[in-house]
Amino acid sequence: MIKVKVFTFSPIQENTYVLYNESGKALIIDPGCYSSQEQDTLKAFLQKESLLPVQLLNTHCHLDHVFGNKWVYDTYQTPLHIHPKEETMLQLAPLSGEKWGLPFINYAGPLHFLNEGDTIQLENDALQVILTPGHSPASICFYCKEQGFLIGGDVLFRESIGRTDLPGGSHETLLTSIREKLFVLPDDVVVFPGHGIKTTIGYEKLNNPFLQ
Repeated sequence: MIKVKVFTFSPIQENTYVLYNESGKALIIDPGCYSSQEQDTLKAFLQKESLLPVQLLNTHCHLDHVFGNKWVYDTYQTPLHIHPKEETMLQLAPLSGEKWGLPFINYAGPLHFLNEGDTIQLENDALQVILTPGHSPASICFYCKEQGFLIGGDVLFRESIGRTDLPGGSHETLLTSIREKLFVLPDDVVVFPGHGIKTTIGYEKLNNPFLQ
């Protein structure tokens, strides 16, 4: 059974997720740890729980979701997994960092590509990759059907949606992704977003003003 641990990191207040189970292995999703103190916080949790990170995943590659990629790879030798159409966003991230006054050293290790319908295995547990473009060119979500939760990145928030004014964004594409890819999931699926508090599919169907 997968456990979900969330950390909120960086001045942008991004949610970093560690998914782990009884095997002692873990997935790190969207490491937004910007400072050495935040890196230490993440490392201390992994040590406390005796967890070994085995995969590094990005839902998408905007700067706040990739700050910690290099540190995770250097520390745990976990190559990065992204959708192939997010590679350009990853390359542009340091320029965004300079623009926002948050410079950082980008990940430059090997890339492994994920596509819609792929499965991420964490021993006996599984996550399905769902392609949800719109906030970025090829945002992906990670859906655990057996436990009814979704790691959603910046696609869907509680009573809100991801911004679409960044390069590669499209408001109509994002709304289509949510309606056709996420709102077809059961209403009780818990959505863990890239910012803010968790929500559910059913709640957003009823209360999200962007999707009424």
